[in-house]
Order: sequence, then structure tokens, then C-alpha cells
Amino acid sequence: MKTLELTKATAPLVDYVRHMGKGPVVLTSRHKPIAALILVKNADMEDILLSTNPKFMAMIERSRARHKAEGGISSEEMRRRLGLTGKRANGR
Repeated sequence: MKTLELTKATAPLVDYVRHMGKGPVVLTSRHKPIAALILVKNADMEDILLSTNPKFMAMIERSRARHKAEGGISSEEMRRRLGLTGKRANGR
């Protein structure tokens, strides 16, 4: 990871992206992080937007906490409840 004070980030953005091989570039202001450039290999726009949406992430965390506290059901049981027993998940 590389840190860079915002006032010293004077090169074109593409220069920073080209040199990110070893991790993110964290931009700082008065030594406090304010933004980061990260590579998003194997991700599409939906992945990026959802993973940075606070409401979506809160929903995921609530779901994980509930699963941990209460347990869950197997995919087999879910198929049974939905009446999909004996059918493939893709409907064939």
C-alpha cells in the first residue's frame, strides 16, 4: 500500500493507476486517509456499487448476525419449502 498526501498528488490519475501493482494508493489530507485508488479485477460495476453502499452493507451484516444467532436452513430445505423438490435449481 502506498500513501500520498493530496497536495502532492499532482500527476495525472492514470499514472497512479499504472503503478498500483502492490496494492491501493491511499490519499491523505493532513495525514488522515480521505480516499483510495484500488484495483477492481474480477468485479463488475454492480459489485462495486453494492459493496460501497452503506445500506446494502448494513443489510448484509444484519443477515450475517441473524444467521449466526439463529442458524439457517440448507438449500435442500429451501427447495422443499418452495416446492422445487426433484427439480434442478435452474428449472429444468
